[in-house]
Amino acid sequence: MGLIEIEGMEFYAYHGHFIEEQVVGNKFLLNIAIETDCDKAAKSDNLHDALDYQKVYNLIKVEMQKKSFLLENICGRILDKLYSEFDNIKKATIKVSKINPPMGGQIEKVSITKSR
Repeated sequence: MGLIEIEGMEFYAYHGHFIEEQVVGNKFLLNIAIETDCDKAAKSDNLHDALDYQKVYNLIKVEMQKKSFLLENICGRILDKLYSEFDNIKKATIKVSKINPPMGGQIEKVSITKSR
């Protein structure tokens, strides 16, 4: 078993409950951890035997371009897509953070973490 982590993915996107957020946009940071069997790839040194994390990144990039009102929805959509595209995921945990959210105060970020 192994753990693949892609950390610090940064996207500018138009997610949020407020109309202004969907017009102006904001910066989002994503981290994902995927538990999968890495034994075959470790022996063969062949990408075809591994969970291709370039494909994972590209999938997340596409999903981040689709507007959502809530971070919970973004997490759920990405997990749904991952599990539909890859049959060798044992567990996945994603964390989506909105930088400087418009909450009426000085807030670095707000985050949602979801696992499946």
